[in-house]
Amino acid sequence: MLAIEPVVGSSVDKSINETLLNEAYSIWQQYEPESFPESLNVDYYGLFAFDATWTLIQALQQLCVSKINISSSCLSFIGSSFCFDRRFIHSKLLLDAVSRTEFFGVSGPIQFSVNGTDRIIEYAHPDNWRIPNKENVIIWPGNTLTKPTGRAIPKGVNLRIGIIVSVPFTIVQQTINASESSTIPYSGFVPDLIEMLRSKMEFIPIITLVPLNQTYNEFVQAVSNGVYDIGIGDVTVTAARRELVDFSNAIFDNSLRIIIRKTPQTSIDLFSFLKTFSRNLWLLVLGTLIFAGILMFIIERQDNEALQNRSILSQIAMSIWYAFGNLVGYGVEFSINTAAGRLLTAGIYILGLILVASYTANLASELTIAKSKDIISGIDDIKNGKIPFDRIGIRVGTAGEDYYLREISGGNPNYHKLYSRDELYNSLLARRIDISFINSGTGEYVTNNIYCNLTLTGNEFEKGVFGIVTPREWLYAQDLDVNILALRESGDIENLRQKWFGVQNCPDSFEESTAIGISALSGLFLVFGVIVILSLLLFAWTKRHNIKNCLFILIHRKKSSAKTEDSMKRRSSTNSEHLQNHQIESQDTEYF
Repeated sequence: MLAIEPVVGSSVDKSINETLLNEAYSIWQQYEPESFPESLNVDYYGLFAFDATWTLIQALQQLCVSKINISSSCLSFIGSSFCFDRRFIHSKLLLDAVSRTEFFGVSGPIQFSVNGTDRIIEYAHPDNWRIPNKENVIIWPGNTLTKPTGRAIPKGVNLRIGIIVSVPFTIVQQTINASESSTIPYSGFVPDLIEMLRSKMEFIPIITLVPLNQTYNEFVQAVSNGVYDIGIGDVTVTAARRELVDFSNAIFDNSLRIIIRKTPQTSIDLFSFLKTFSRNLWLLVLGTLIFAGILMFIIERQDNEALQNRSILSQIAMSIWYAFGNLVGYGVEFSINTAAGRLLTAGIYILGLILVASYTANLASELTIAKSKDIISGIDDIKNGKIPFDRIGIRVGTAGEDYYLREISGGNPNYHKLYSRDELYNSLLARRIDISFINSGTGEYVTNNIYCNLTLTGNEFEKGVFGIVTPREWLYAQDLDVNILALRESGDIENLRQKWFGVQNCPDSFEESTAIGISALSGLFLVFGVIVILSLLLFAWTKRHNIKNCLFILIHRKKSSAKTEDSMKRRSSTNSEHLQNHQIESQDTEYF
């Protein structure tokens, strides 16, 4: 059995015309891009057909150039218009030109020989046959089937690196030096990471700042289009972006957070401690207390000495006081003598035990919730529609927008569109929006250092990673991944994270206290103050006769003191007059 399989020269390590092949691919992509199957998938017969066509073109060119004494055109035909009845006039001359054609084709050297037509390159015995691999043949750099050893290293290579402004990943501060020329120094997590990679990989970085109005998706597209060799920033790895570009190993672990305004101090509710029970429950407790007191009065009035020799109103009041004391766990000044009274006392005590425990638990819960309550508690509140969609701000072209369209709105862009981080922060502070999505690292930095009146709420969601954006099948991808892993294993990337994200400059006044403030229970002390005033008024009423006598005595003493002082003043005045008269008489005597 004889099996013949045509192969191109590169399949057996023979040289081919790569320049001509690339030009052919370029023309194919330019005029018929929809049929171009990528260079690795072009069939061998297509390459043979190209060389055959190129041979014919070269032969016709030689024929027309060498045609001198031929009166007719070099491309003349005779016969009918039907193609199979037409004949090329100079067919013999064309065949001679073809046999003399020799060139370096896309499938290998092309040459015709009169000595033979043997084009067999290699014989193989059937025992050495094997089932062909169904996978596509890998053509390695240099158009060879031999897998290269090692990896490509960008040592001394100029790399155009695009970076995107995002505090604290990339911080831009424009300054004017002594020569009055403007300089733009970069600082932050990304510039430090670039310097670490440069020292390890020894490439030459050419850093370019991405335009501020360019979205993250447009930034990724720019790398895909060759505007930048690589792109570094807080770019989340997503499935949609992986269809356009490749990503390096993770340089930063990320997730989405909800950013909101800090909840302002709520107005003081003096009677918030009463909201632990509903109004109906309070009325039921009061009614039960009065009912138990009257029932205790009926049961004990005949057998209890403490209730005897009193008016009916006083007996009922004493019984209600007894019920109240047992309800709140406070002892009273008389004991129960009847079995029915003791049983009723046990019921009141059990009722009071449950009510006090329930009140204490609910009061603590209410005070805790009131102290730390935000407008939402997490992403589930947004999914449940607690916030109007037009009050939700989403940055266009970000991973947060992809999450919102996929998980919340079902593809409906019904949110408030934002185009920069500054617009996000300003919209929150101006109350144009109520919430927005932000990367966890950036959110923690800005709320701890820049915007102290903004805060993050809820748990993290949509966890992912940031990676360096590279073109598809980038030559230096393996070396980049190896060095990033080395930086992670050595702790250098974690040190960078602590350097730029582990700081906090917001004043302590914005730190929320975990202690319950006076305002939360001010109403309780107000009620106590009212009770104190009523107690004093009641005390004054019961002691009104004593108070009246005391006031009478004080008034009488005051009048007596006034009379005594007046008498002393008169005596003093009289003595002064006598003294003056005596002095005058003495002077007159001396004069005479």
